[in-house]
Amino acid sequence: MPIYEYECGACGHRFEVIQKMSDPALTGCPSCSKSELKKLISAAGFQLKGTGWYATDFKGGAQKKEKPEPGATSPKKKTGGCGGGTCGCAH
Repeated sequence: MPIYEYECGACGHRFEVIQKMSDPALTGCPSCSKSELKKLISAAGFQLKGTGWYATDFKGGAQKKEKPEPGATSPKKKTGGCGGGTCGCAH
């Protein structure tokens, strides 16, 4: 439910109240009991949580690295010269 901010025109008392969008606007001031409340326009506050379009499409930085599967081995690099089996000599 949204939070609405009100101000009394008579005494200047300001307060916030949680109301449904379908609820009628308040009229009586809780401080002076006069019917001079006005609903104020304020910035909407919202927070994006979890993963969504903003995290996947517009997030900068490095790409996610793939992790090797457990038990998988990376191919061994062959070394040149004797001992690596690539020189052709018989040991």
